[in-house]
Amino acid sequence: MSSPEPPASRPGADPAEEAAGAPRPRGVVGEVPLEGGDAKLLRDYDILRVRAANPGPLTLSGTNSWLVGRSPTWLIDPGPALPAHLARLERAIDARGGLAGIALTHDHRDHSEAVSALRERHAVPLAAARGPAEVPLAEGVRFGPLEAVPTPGHARDHFAFVGSGACFTGDAVLGEGSVFISPYRGAMAGYLIALTRLRLREDFNVLCPGHGPPVWDVQAKLEQYINHRIDREHHLLAALGEGKRSVRALLDAVWWDVPEQLRPMAAVTLAAHLDKLEDEQTLPDGVERPQLDRRDW
Repeated sequence: MSSPEPPASRPGADPAEEAAGAPRPRGVVGEVPLEGGDAKLLRDYDILRVRAANPGPLTLSGTNSWLVGRSPTWLIDPGPALPAHLARLERAIDARGGLAGIALTHDHRDHSEAVSALRERHAVPLAAARGPAEVPLAEGVRFGPLEAVPTPGHARDHFAFVGSGACFTGDAVLGEGSVFISPYRGAMAGYLIALTRLRLREDFNVLCPGHGPPVWDVQAKLEQYINHRIDREHHLLAALGEGKRSVRALLDAVWWDVPEQLRPMAAVTLAAHLDKLEDEQTLPDGVERPQLDRRDW
């Protein structure tokens, strides 16, 4: 991937934003130390990460909300409706000259719950692929500085956003670890296609994920994610070739490295892999399928 030039560095710190804790190279915003990748994002791209205090096995260190630009700013994934997180978002929004709009990568609660509270104070449009939204997302839809890029797999309504030299990946690509793929038909194949399409783009230098730190080695991370899925599939095919047919046996053989508390999510991803093999007519007979609520993920 060729590296586009980052946006010009903004001039000195905005006193109002500094009071909110945002521009200092070594301050704290949303309990995220502003050093390393975060400091570079703020200095060279004028992108601010505000991390919610909702850590857990699926949210890692917490859900990332992203503010892009200023006068006014654009918000990606407001996150959970935690009072302290909402307060930090409001301070950063005010320091950046108000809010222009809210974009959702997908409607999972840890990314979208704060939308209503923010829109009670800010009369701004919402861009989303599912549910009521002033700007329905589709491939190539523009929303302020952001371009919508379909990235299905983790959720049917999942989109990434490209803008300001960055790709905001939501739960399609995390700053660390891997994501679960939802059990709807076409999810796994669609996810691999989406990752490949992101690899072919040349208009961003950094991945800004929904969880975990920003990722600067874009190509390596996307290749790692693609190879990880292919590797799981190869192990699954090997396990099926050895005659394993039960969910437990397949999880033990293929997801042996997943902690016990994440086994249910591994079973969800197993279902997506089995759907893909069935669609490709390579799934043997007699394979037990995970018992899941096949709602519209």
